[in-house]
Amino acid sequence: MQSENNITDKVYWEQYWLEYRYDKIPRKVVIAPYMPRLSSGKSFIEIGGFPGLYAAYFYKHGFRDVTVLDYHMNLDIVHNFERINHLPENSIQCIHTDFFSFTPERRYDVVFSSGFIEHFEDTGEVIKRHVDLLSDDGQLLILIPNFLGLNGMIQRRLDRENLEAHNLKSMEAPYLKEIMQTFNLRDVSVEYIGKPMVWLEPKPENKSLQKWVKALSYAIKLFPLRGRMLSPFIAIYARK
Repeated sequence: MQSENNITDKVYWEQYWLEYRYDKIPRKVVIAPYMPRLSSGKSFIEIGGFPGLYAAYFYKHGFRDVTVLDYHMNLDIVHNFERINHLPENSIQCIHTDFFSFTPERRYDVVFSSGFIEHFEDTGEVIKRHVDLLSDDGQLLILIPNFLGLNGMIQRRLDRENLEAHNLKSMEAPYLKEIMQTFNLRDVSVEYIGKPMVWLEPKPENKSLQKWVKALSYAIKLFPLRGRMLSPFIAIYARK
């Protein structure tokens, strides 16, 4: 995404996806509690959705109109991802563009992003652009990593470069609630979700540290407390 609102640039994402493993859709996803509500929709778009993990997940759960929009896009990888997950070729529609210059031709029943909005300075503007994509009965779900607790301490100590690629203000629940109050939406919630977890990005320089971080992650799962210190994600949900 090339915009004055950016914290990251094209080179950052090219390197990120070079080190990313394209694999099968996980059977368990952190957004599972929201699926009974979201499943009433028919069309789905994920902002920053390359290579299509959540689009594939929603396709597997009955959606036949799934789209990913991303500035970084490799169709060969998307098609391979479809094959790995036994999806028909071209079942994941791809929009290769900058989200901030994107002019939509349609609206969607489910507008979703994961690990996206925190890479920009103006959190309110990014969320507004999500809201603008909602259909008349549309539902919004935004997933944000929580680096304001233990996971952030790990990042600061072991991978400060990754931490600095994120807008930590966008991870403040009260701030997110203030932003959501500016939209004419219903059933708005901003909550911590997920079992306690910490992680490092799959960079070569993190390889020797990952087993220790993974061991810590397993250990803290023994303390299933939701909140700023241990929860790995914040979820924003709302509907029109």
